[in-house]
Amino acid sequence: MTHRFIPFLIALLGLSGTLRAQTPIYLHPDEAGEIIAPEIYGHFAEHLGRCIYGGIFVGEDSDIPNVRGFRTDVVEALRALQVPVLRWPGGCFADTYHWRDGIGPREDRPAIVNIHWGGVTEDNSFGTHEFLDFCELIGADPYINLNVGSGTVREASEWVEYVTASHKSPMTDLRRQNGREEPWDVKYWGIGNENWGCGGNMRPEYYTDLYRQFASYVRGPLYKIAGGPSSGDYNWMRVFMEGTQRQQWMVKGVSLHHYTLPYGWGKKVPATEFDEAGWARTLEQALEMDHLVTQHSAIMDQYDPEGRVHLIVDEWGTWYEVEAGTEPGFLYQQNTLRDALVAAVHLNIFNQHAERVKMANIAQMVNVLQAVVLTQEEEMVLTPTYYVFQMYQVHQGGRLLPVNLNSPRYTVGGEDLPALHASASMQGDTLHLTIANLDPNQAHPIDLRISDERFRQAHGRIITAPDMQAYNDFGQAEQVRLEDFSVPKPRKGSLSVSLPAKSVVHIALFP
Repeated sequence: MTHRFIPFLIALLGLSGTLRAQTPIYLHPDEAGEIIAPEIYGHFAEHLGRCIYGGIFVGEDSDIPNVRGFRTDVVEALRALQVPVLRWPGGCFADTYHWRDGIGPREDRPAIVNIHWGGVTEDNSFGTHEFLDFCELIGADPYINLNVGSGTVREASEWVEYVTASHKSPMTDLRRQNGREEPWDVKYWGIGNENWGCGGNMRPEYYTDLYRQFASYVRGPLYKIAGGPSSGDYNWMRVFMEGTQRQQWMVKGVSLHHYTLPYGWGKKVPATEFDEAGWARTLEQALEMDHLVTQHSAIMDQYDPEGRVHLIVDEWGTWYEVEAGTEPGFLYQQNTLRDALVAAVHLNIFNQHAERVKMANIAQMVNVLQAVVLTQEEEMVLTPTYYVFQMYQVHQGGRLLPVNLNSPRYTVGGEDLPALHASASMQGDTLHLTIANLDPNQAHPIDLRISDERFRQAHGRIITAPDMQAYNDFGQAEQVRLEDFSVPKPRKGSLSVSLPAKSVVHIALFP
């Protein structure tokens, strides 16, 4: 064998030692187009379990270090994540929440029972002022969900006025009485939540009429978001879009909720106890988001070909069995390397559909479902999902770059998935490619072929671990984190690298 063949063979070898052909990926920087809305990287915080109390808010008298009652460690972690938008107070909780219960002196606020999540007492110590203060602390735009299920048009209208109005009125006088002179700049307002279910068990025709009523009295230059369908309920989307076609001036977005459940709602499994079949099944379910967004977008195109109404995926993420010994209604679950891959797949999909998807909100921010942060007393853990969001920050506000990728397949049992899943963007003169290797067994070598030869430098980062079940836990060294990844310099518009098994990789290319 001559020496000139050795580099070629090395390029074909995955880290597993198996001879594998390189997968070409074609990128054309001059085709960068649609802006990727930063709000695609949004979050969701509901009055559920330990998301708010103990996770975000501990009170000023807590021994846990805090800023005005907000956990210092959580605030710092979320500021580093550059959270663009935060949705609150729910979720199902939103349609039982009456905002006046959460303003004024805390000792005077009435307590209620959280009927949806554990039947616990909610003391309303975290209300409108606290939420908006928290958003300012972490640098996020607030997204408030109004109560349609058990609330009134007047209640919704007065909440908007209390928060956003500057003129003298009973609501602004009340706000000033409670310590806030100037209005807040709150653009995003949801009109109801899951109104097909916990938000009122309504028919789409009834909700559409109700939406038009509420939206008529929720006034101002607001970004109004309708309660849209669950997963593949295409009839809900069709009825709503048709019923508001002549009133599109009062609709800016329609929500979509879809959770990744490996075996459906009837058979939830633990977050950390799974085999390769469970790994593949979960990722196959995550990939379903692309089909849902495509189909719902097609319906929206029929009634809104100009794309004026946006698709808002304001609840997404994995949903497993709760951790042993925890309250079932608190939805506390661990978060493994598998969830990092799920997050990468979702964010790639949202990037790819940037022309219609303008916001997405992972469920949820702290201690609930696919959280980016977990807390336990004074301790805090950053999850594998946190590091994916940190890695993908580079796409916020970038221009979407098409990725021409004919992926090899990863198959196990009855599941057949693309092994590689990617998205790319341009930020100024820098090209960013994020790519997930869903194959837990094999490395996959790729050959990036870039039509522009001006890119002469490269930098890589990676999220992976030796075990597919790896996760970060309290009192333990991190098993999954964001690390540097060696990438060669491009030469004449080409760069070859092997993507390790079960990994998420970011490659930045610049002149």
